[in-house]
Amino acid sequence: MKQAEQYTEAQLVSLLQARKQEAFAYLYDHYSGALNAIIYAVVGDATVAEDVLQEVFIRIFRKIELYDTNKSRLYTWMAQIARNAAIDWMRKTGNQPSVVNQTAPEDVPNQASTSFNPDTTDVRQWIAQLPKPEQQVVILAYLEGHTQEEISQLLQTPLGTIKSRVRSGLVKLRTMMQVNR
Repeated sequence: MKQAEQYTEAQLVSLLQARKQEAFAYLYDHYSGALNAIIYAVVGDATVAEDVLQEVFIRIFRKIELYDTNKSRLYTWMAQIARNAAIDWMRKTGNQPSVVNQTAPEDVPNQASTSFNPDTTDVRQWIAQLPKPEQQVVILAYLEGHTQEEISQLLQTPLGTIKSRVRSGLVKLRTMMQVNR
C-alpha cells in the first residue's frame, strides 16, 4: 500500500490551484473532520453538517484561485468558508445556531470524548475546556458568526488580542480533536 503524500501548505495550494485530483483527495482526508466540527457546532445536526460539508468542498474547489496566501493560512480560509456556509444554511432554513451563549455552560463535563463523532461528541465539551478568554472569542467567532473586528468592539479588547486568543483557542481545539480521534 502506497504511503499517503505529505505536502507543505505552499505545495498543496499550488496543486489545488492546478486542479490536481490527488490534492483535493488529500485536502478532504486531512481537513474534513475539522471542517465538519466547525459546521456541526453551528447547525447542531450531524446529517445537515455532512451535507453542508459537501457544499463547502465544492465552494473550495470553485474558489481555490481566490485564496491568497498573504491574507491567511489555508485552514483559516477553509474554516471561514465552512462557518459561513453553516451560517448561510441556518439563515436559509430560519433556524437558530445550536450554541447561543457567549460562554460554554458551567455544567459541561471537563473531559473530552474518546473519538470525534458528531452524533456522540459535543464540540461544546472541548470548547468548555479552553480558558475563558479563548472560549469566549471562539464561540463568538465560529459559533455565532462574528468577525474578529466585531468581537473586538463587543468585548472592548484590542483586535490583536482577539486574533491571538482565536488562534490559541483553535490550536488547542485542534490538539484536542487529534488526541480524541
